[in-house]
Amino acid sequence: MDGKQHAHHGHDRPARTKRLKRLRHRLAHLLTPHSHEAGDKVDAAMETSREGLRTLWVSLAVLGVTTVVQAVIVALSGSVALLGDTVHNAADALTAVPLGIAFLLGRRAADHRYTYGYGRAEDLAGVLIVATIAASAVLAAWTAVDRLLHPRDITHLWAVSGAALAGFAGNEWVARYRIRTGRRIGSAALVADGLHARTDGFTSLAVLLGAGGTALGWRAADPVVGLLITLAILLVLKDAAREVYRRLMDSVDPELVATAHATLHGVDGVLGTGQVRMRWIGHALRAEADIVVDARLTVVEAHRIAVAAEHALIHAVPRLTAATVHTDHTAVEDDPHATLHHHAPPARRPAPARSSAA
Repeated sequence: MDGKQHAHHGHDRPARTKRLKRLRHRLAHLLTPHSHEAGDKVDAAMETSREGLRTLWVSLAVLGVTTVVQAVIVALSGSVALLGDTVHNAADALTAVPLGIAFLLGRRAADHRYTYGYGRAEDLAGVLIVATIAASAVLAAWTAVDRLLHPRDITHLWAVSGAALAGFAGNEWVARYRIRTGRRIGSAALVADGLHARTDGFTSLAVLLGAGGTALGWRAADPVVGLLITLAILLVLKDAAREVYRRLMDSVDPELVATAHATLHGVDGVLGTGQVRMRWIGHALRAEADIVVDARLTVVEAHRIAVAAEHALIHAVPRLTAATVHTDHTAVEDDPHATLHHHAPPARRPAPARSSAA
């Protein structure tokens, strides 16, 4: 008798766990009510775009002030190195423009031609930013080599050093701000732009270190440090290019896929899962998932489970705004997918049945 009671309690435990999950979920809705209607998803996307635009304009203002300060000191000192850094910072601050345009485009609603919306514009902006970082590396290397071949004296070292520190401080602040916001809203392009600002800070430090070496009597200090900074820019370029490349190739964190599978298995009525695919559209995620349900369910019951599965995914996966859930059923006599087998790529077609006759 005790064994039967123990088995009975063992079967009840998963059911109690699911009931507790549903209760916690309902309480969460009461405390922080929200909706999953299409309009609310658009509002959330626009809110993240507004946050991205705010970050761009604030950082653009900071870089603008930094550039003005450096320009004043250039006029005072006549430093060619600082002039190059000032022009560099001013040009790189303008990378906010294509990214700002991308955020504005991302607000546009999907239409019959762009059925997923315009979020991919961020990826194109990311490509432009990576190209700008690469151009920065080329410019830094060219300037350093030119300075090695044609040494020049630097005057007013105290003013040049102050301007270099201002350039580094401004760019590092902008880099932290953009990277933090980009990771929070899921924008790879904004993260790449933050990394770009960090390379500009390194370039400003090169001016400072070069001025210090010159003060100690080493004329080649400025170009040598410039070459070292070029290497640092190339390392940042690698990270930014990898970030943008992965986004263009629809790469997602494997942990998100694992979370989605675990979440789907926890939905009442889901007996198994098939493929789960995700992709970034701008700074929002979309998913497609296959689930297995009981073949004896009605269409209405199966649809209800699919909606519950999408709902659970939206809560469990960060930045996920929508999921298309396809319901398969447990095995029956005829395979409903048989008519699709000849459309599958050769590597995915089921192997033909072997004849038992010799």
